[in-house]
Amino acid sequence: MMEHLWAPWRNRYVTGEEKPSEDLFQRLANSTDDTADLILARTKASFAVLNRYPYNLGHVLVCPYREVDDLASLSAQESADLWTLVNRMTDALRRVMKPEGFNIGINLGTAAGAGVPKHLHVHIVPRWPNDANFLTTTGTTRIHPGDLPTVYTKLVEALAA
Repeated sequence: MMEHLWAPWRNRYVTGEEKPSEDLFQRLANSTDDTADLILARTKASFAVLNRYPYNLGHVLVCPYREVDDLASLSAQESADLWTLVNRMTDALRRVMKPEGFNIGINLGTAAGAGVPKHLHVHIVPRWPNDANFLTTTGTTRIHPGDLPTVYTKLVEALAA
């Protein structure tokens, strides 16, 4: 018997109705409702946000407040702040989600896959053995064993501890 996996919340993104805008990260940086926007932490120069369209559950983006498109454009203080927050988020993800590894990276420029090429951001993706299956390859569908609100709450609690 064929089983069906429904993910209607992704339809607006998949069809192009809801694509990241050029000012997505500026909007998030200026947000006043961290819970609604899934902002996990803020520092002097950076913020961390739970990705609404994750590669894996717990996919976090760490972004400088200032709009820059390259690491060399960050001041020494902004760079230190950004990487300190990356480390803090990686630690929180490790404690909450217990991954066996991470992919941490930056896509610089559209040719490298940057969805918002004018605003640098660091991806932190928790990984487990066999976390991708045939649906990702053949059905262009990801199965996430949880939900964003629960992960958000657990990460905020871990960061506060």
